[in-house]
Amino acid sequence: MAHPILSDAQAKMKKAVDYTLHEFSAIHTGKASPAMVEGVMVEAYGSMTPLKQCAAISTPDARLIQIQPWDATLTKFIIKGIQEANLGLNPVPDGKVIRIPLPEMSRERRQEFVKTAHRLAEEGRVHVRNVRRDAIETSKKAKLPEDESKRLEKDIQTATDAAIKSIGEHLAHKEKDLLTV
Repeated sequence: MAHPILSDAQAKMKKAVDYTLHEFSAIHTGKASPAMVEGVMVEAYGSMTPLKQCAAISTPDARLIQIQPWDATLTKFIIKGIQEANLGLNPVPDGKVIRIPLPEMSRERRQEFVKTAHRLAEEGRVHVRNVRRDAIETSKKAKLPEDESKRLEKDIQTATDAAIKSIGEHLAHKEKDLLTV
């Protein structure tokens, strides 16, 4: 049975890895993805609301994002929200839907996205290391027997290494996607 301190640390590390992967999904690789715009904040009914809560987002093909507001009166607010989000996207209203064609990515833009991915990966690794530090401090405060304490520290380090390796693998995959023309 895993020690509660280890279980807690593993759960927090998994959340850090999952969050990093979610952040990666917001970096566009030239292929359309709903994740690129679903977090955009839109003024709807007097309050700021994430786009995914006030419209259906789809990708009919690899170079186009299509947004269908649930309420047609929100169209202009959605367009304004996407433009203000500064994503480098240009929404085009087309009847009851909003189409966002993705621009062709230049080499420089791809390199910028790779740097962003590296920064996000490093933030994820730092968070995993912070979880490790907190778990080790907690285990020391728990005043466990020395052999159990050493085993727990070793298990925490193993979990940390696995989480950091996972982030590294996903970063390599994202970088390959970004640099593939």
